[in-house]
Amino acid sequence: MIADRTLMIHEPFSVPSVRLALKPEGVPVGLLDGAWWPHSRNLLRELPALTDVLDLLWGSITHITVNPAHWPVIPRKVPVSGHVVKAGRFEPEQDRHLLLLHSHHGGNWTLLVIPPRATANAAARLMAAASGTPVHTARPLTAADDALEAMERSQPLREEERQSEGSETAAAMATSRGLPALTRSRGV
Repeated sequence: MIADRTLMIHEPFSVPSVRLALKPEGVPVGLLDGAWWPHSRNLLRELPALTDVLDLLWGSITHITVNPAHWPVIPRKVPVSGHVVKAGRFEPEQDRHLLLLHSHHGGNWTLLVIPPRATANAAARLMAAASGTPVHTARPLTAADDALEAMERSQPLREEERQSEGSETAAAMATSRGLPALTRSRGV
């Protein structure tokens, strides 16, 4: 029996979009080079889409390291478009919210990893903070955002009041604790 190829319907494979914010060129190098908001904690699924973007910008990504606190499975090698990325795990040495990347050309970068279940508002705040200046470390950024989220949940304010007062209160609270002040970003 000969199959008529015109009747065969193929559904295209859809790669998840990359939710990524990088520091613009010309911004001084700092502790973070940007932020990545993966759709899941599955490196085999998420890393290929990320490297598709970063390989063009930074050269072929060859190695990554993560803290296993948030990644249930860390394969030694992850196949990506055209090559393989070696994955390492560093528990005590590496902040659990970071992804360290190394390229074939010798470059090294650090991305804040935003939890997949983060709200769009929280992700937007963290991405803006991680890709802007001044740049802070991952732990204070996530702690300040957690404080802001907790305050938003505990205050029964109308949305307009929350937008105007929440950012001022969160900034004051974060600053009093020595954390960077994160503010609500609009248009996300």
